[in-house]
Amino acid sequence: MSDILRKYMPAWVALGAAAVVGLSSVIVVPETEQVVILRSGSPQRVYNAYVPGAPYGATDAGIHWRIPLYERAIHIDKRLLSVDMEQEQVLSTDKLRLNVDAFARFRIVDPVKVVQTARTAQGVTDQLQSILSSVLRQELGKRTFQSLLTAERGEAMAHIRDGLDREARQYGAQVVDVRIKRADLPESALESAFTRMQAAREEEAKTIKAQGQKDAQIISADAQAQAARIYADAFGKDPKFYDFYRAMQSYSVSFAKGDAGKTLLLSPDNAYLQHFREP
Repeated sequence: MSDILRKYMPAWVALGAAAVVGLSSVIVVPETEQVVILRSGSPQRVYNAYVPGAPYGATDAGIHWRIPLYERAIHIDKRLLSVDMEQEQVLSTDKLRLNVDAFARFRIVDPVKVVQTARTAQGVTDQLQSILSSVLRQELGKRTFQSLLTAERGEAMAHIRDGLDREARQYGAQVVDVRIKRADLPESALESAFTRMQAAREEEAKTIKAQGQKDAQIISADAQAQAARIYADAFGKDPKFYDFYRAMQSYSVSFAKGDAGKTLLLSPDNAYLQHFREP
């Protein structure tokens, strides 16, 4: 047996080497990736390149070949990728500092350009992260904080997407969408804004209360004047009855039992007691 192995050893070695070379020559390209073949560092061809609107299964994905040790394959993601911007402070036109947190979605549409400029998809992501921050700061610096709370925010997002897309094309990428996750005032500014809002509401409440008291006084004065006119008209028709009625009111107050130990000293012929003497 050992003699047979020694006899056919070169053949087995050659067969093994051929198998290794054959396996290293095979490239499996999935639907989610596109592969750039490099020869001496220069791109030669692309397998499963991105084609807009291409249906699933009708692409160039599958098994492909390369020359081992002479050609190198670089796999680049074909799906939508995301780049998240670190929170940045942006100064708006109304002099407010905003803490802005945003992200962008992009895809690789020119893998050869990616290899030539950024080498990998991660390199493109790193480049777009800094570009997104710059474009976002330039665009939001032209707008007020209030505009980000209205429909004008969509227009700002479109401008940011177009600006970022122009820069991304240099790296073989296409920006699909840009969104702002948060655009808030700093904590200190928020507290100051809340304080101003509270002071404004308190001032408004005082104004409303003062106006209400003024209206109440006017209404009360008008009512009292109207009542006085009614009384005057009524009592003016019979002055003696009016004098008697006023005297009875005065007696009810003067001789009330509310004050204990109250004593009144009046002479019998006092004018105040004339209604007690009259029949």
